[in-house]
Amino acid sequence: MIHFENVGLRYGMGPEVLRDVSFHLEPGSFHFLTGPSGAGKTSLLRLLFLALRPTRGLISLFGSDVATLGRSQLPVVRRRIGVVFQEFRLLDHLTTFENIALPLRVRGNDPVNYSSDVLELLDWVGLGERINAYPPVLSGGEKQRAAIARAVIGRPQLLLADEPTGNVDPYLAKRLLRLFVELNKLGTTVLIATHDLTLMEQFRAPRLVLQKGELHIVQ
Repeated sequence: MIHFENVGLRYGMGPEVLRDVSFHLEPGSFHFLTGPSGAGKTSLLRLLFLALRPTRGLISLFGSDVATLGRSQLPVVRRRIGVVFQEFRLLDHLTTFENIALPLRVRGNDPVNYSSDVLELLDWVGLGERINAYPPVLSGGEKQRAAIARAVIGRPQLLLADEPTGNVDPYLAKRLLRLFVELNKLGTTVLIATHDLTLMEQFRAPRLVLQKGELHIVQ
């Protein structure tokens, strides 16, 4: 599913933020990505989402060398990836329902076929009464839950989540983790970046630990 070999990343002429990062994730695996602030977690996720290209090294995603992908191929690959961003990236002119359904709409799916799935997921994340609300009137926690629902609604092959429980209470954090676990059971490869030790202790999974740009794997 994912293969990194001696990957390095720097911004401009600055120092490398990732150095000689090597690891691989099998299809259907579940990992946490952790480490102190500034260690490079978000940069690593951006490489995986193809928002960045590495300065050096090899990245293989879904069996293809990322360096060989043309511009026209990037959207096709990205549709296989669900992403939960820290800044949410909801569209202000769309309702909660429309934001969550957007990945399915982009694929050309008929609303008749997915409306019930979206409504069920809205209830699961506690937004059943916010279906017609627009992002500007949602709280930070509500926006985060909407972003998570949007990322998982299409059952992506790879799910990347950047601090997905940072704005919710412990009960809801546990419930959202269960959602990720259930998606993983259906075959999705899951990588969750988090500082939350309590969250990681609730579900024992291997950890990718970043420290000063270097990665270590803790089983």
